[in-house]
Amino acid sequence: MHLHDTIIAPATAPGVGAIAVIRLSGPEAISLTNKVFKGKNIEEQPSHTIHFGTIRNDDNTILDEVLVSIFKGPNSFTKENVVEISTHGSPYIVQQVIQLLISKGARSAKPGEFTQRAFMNGQFDLAQAEAVADLINADSEAAQQAALNQMRGGFSNEIKHLRERLIHFASLIELELDFGEEDVEFADRDDLKELIEKLLSNINPLLESFKLGNVIKEGIPTVIAGKPNAGKSTLLNKLLNEEKAIVSNIPGTTRDFIEDEINIEGIKFRFIDTAGLRHTDDTVEAIGVERTKEQMGKASLVIYLFDVNTTSRDELLEEIETLKANGKPFLLVGNKIDEGADLSVYDGIDHLIYISASEATKIEDLKSELLKAVQLDSFHTGDTVVTNLRHYEGLLNTKESLLRVINGLADNITGDFLAMDIRQALHHLGELTGEITTDDLLDNIFSKFCIGK
Repeated sequence: MHLHDTIIAPATAPGVGAIAVIRLSGPEAISLTNKVFKGKNIEEQPSHTIHFGTIRNDDNTILDEVLVSIFKGPNSFTKENVVEISTHGSPYIVQQVIQLLISKGARSAKPGEFTQRAFMNGQFDLAQAEAVADLINADSEAAQQAALNQMRGGFSNEIKHLRERLIHFASLIELELDFGEEDVEFADRDDLKELIEKLLSNINPLLESFKLGNVIKEGIPTVIAGKPNAGKSTLLNKLLNEEKAIVSNIPGTTRDFIEDEINIEGIKFRFIDTAGLRHTDDTVEAIGVERTKEQMGKASLVIYLFDVNTTSRDELLEEIETLKANGKPFLLVGNKIDEGADLSVYDGIDHLIYISASEATKIEDLKSELLKAVQLDSFHTGDTVVTNLRHYEGLLNTKESLLRVINGLADNITGDFLAMDIRQALHHLGELTGEITTDDLLDNIFSKFCIGK
């Protein structure tokens, strides 16, 4: 990575807007801007100041009136000299200003290169850098809070603490190897076993939190299933507060699944309205039924909707057994209570929720039950939650290395083999925070960032 270059990119989304921001970072960010900026000499101005003026071409033609913000390294996001030019939000103006500064010596930034420079210059570690992208892409309160916690070092602190404790014993084992001929033991094996067990007790909750972290980040896939004409499409429309799905009293209207997202108290749910579950000779509808079963298998939660006016107690009990066999958490929701059905026939069946989708009756109660069903208590208590697949795989590899150490201690293997597994565990932990990196790893991570960040 060429840290001596000065890079430039738009920092705001493409398209027409009131304001656009162009960002430069590098040793010549201020001096290059000063060549095209007419106002104060910004090379002589203090850091963290904003200056009004114009950007002009080589022939002194005004491109735009702008505000120029100066951040002198190391007191900037990248720890380099940084300039942010606020122009009017015309894509033409933005492009002209960028081309002008490239002609003066800047080069176009690669995706994520500003954040990558911040990492390379020690502004934060790799896990925190990844959280920047997660924060930009957060589309719910839960995802935002998880990203903020990681960006502020919540996950990194956990990993650093684990690694520091292991390094001490690693150094003692390595010292033993230096005195191999003298048969000395610097690292007490019982203490090492106790430490490894403590580390595993810290890693296991982090691994378990990934399931929660993944649904926070990606949203909770929730299938609305049930027999034809149970009111699934009506319920989807009421939850979304729009006419997303076609509603008809003709059974089998929905032939394929329909998907959309809503935010319930900061948690993103991806609702999937499916074809009615029944045997059918209609080829197209039969395909829809099979897709319903596939979606139920993939879902994190199933809303099983039934018509309280046409579903007998025995039919419902049979459906409950089928849902249990599916192995997914589910909510039993009785619909069409506005039609005067006798609900006492379901007495003794636990956890039933009654609604009227068409009248929007008790829809808010259903939303509350959805939040309870996904069990987000661990997130709300402020625990560190793993939301990144790379972090999950790194922790899993660390756990496997630590388990080999435990097994090695039980088998009384020699210190050189113990040292090998401990080094592996330290390597995996170091990769998580960026203390150990490769060019391929960094390219893979930062290539997923937007240009300008």
